[in-house]
Amino acid sequence: MHCSYDYARLFFIAITAFTAMPASAQDNYPSRPVRFVAPYPPGGSSDVLARLLAQKLTDALGRQVIVENRPGAAGNIGHELVAKAPADGYTLLLTTKSQMVHNAYMYKRLPFDPLSDFSLVTMIAHAGHVLVVHPAVPARSVKELVALARARPGKLSFGSAGLGSTVGIVGEVFRLATKIDIVHVPYKGTVLAVADVVGGQIEMVFSDMVPAIPQIRSARLRPLAVTAAERSTALPHVPTMAESGLQEPLPTQWWGVAGPRGMPAAIVARLNGEIGRIVALPDIRQRYDDLGISSLHTTPEKFLETLRIEIPQTAKMLAAIGLTPE
Repeated sequence: MHCSYDYARLFFIAITAFTAMPASAQDNYPSRPVRFVAPYPPGGSSDVLARLLAQKLTDALGRQVIVENRPGAAGNIGHELVAKAPADGYTLLLTTKSQMVHNAYMYKRLPFDPLSDFSLVTMIAHAGHVLVVHPAVPARSVKELVALARARPGKLSFGSAGLGSTVGIVGEVFRLATKIDIVHVPYKGTVLAVADVVGGQIEMVFSDMVPAIPQIRSARLRPLAVTAAERSTALPHVPTMAESGLQEPLPTQWWGVAGPRGMPAAIVARLNGEIGRIVALPDIRQRYDDLGISSLHTTPEKFLETLRIEIPQTAKMLAAIGLTPE
């Protein structure tokens, strides 16, 4: 009897330990370093935001959060990597409107589904763009740039982070709204397009604020206008596109954090809470202001709602400007 009791007791302990393992693993999360994928090259907005968050999350989680740059295919390579990763909370993604909203309509064979292949955590920032030109371009306003482009049809080029990137779509909307003939040159990231404007290989780019502002402050680029409804606190002397005479609404950008589909709800909730606390910190808010972006924190549900609203809106906009999948 005593022996039978011991076996029964050991069996009960083993079963209890086994059934408690998933909850225990979540309670102890993270128990090893976390990979944070930035789908664009170093120096761009996604990379800078990922590194800001990674530093703070490392402190908050007690484990190192390591940024891994996986650029290419307008961010699709990094997104596919995360979509196929284990859903255990140890692979996160710095995503943007470009991949989650635009790319579904810009690529015939997208290697992921924005609505079903990810566990959405939170949106973290939003911003407009800034139209910048090389200092040698003889235009100091949007009006002068449009006149120059009309005088030189097909001779001026604008860069982007890829065909479906918000940066590229803003340029296409601008081109059609002003009825000018300018050439779209796609890159693997906005920071590379900005570098080529600085180097004089192309004339202009509707850049994210993050890679453009340092070049503007060092006089390597000349800003002509910002695309947001209001002037940027980081560039208070630069007019809006509306102030410059263009009333056509231009797309803005947002950034968010996600993981593979099926991440445990407890891990998603913890990450959401930690990131919400981080983006509200005074030093992060100041850094955001310096970068020309605004902080944002949402529930996963609000994040999903935003995608469901913006995806059909984007379909209409892209059809109106004649952009088709490649």
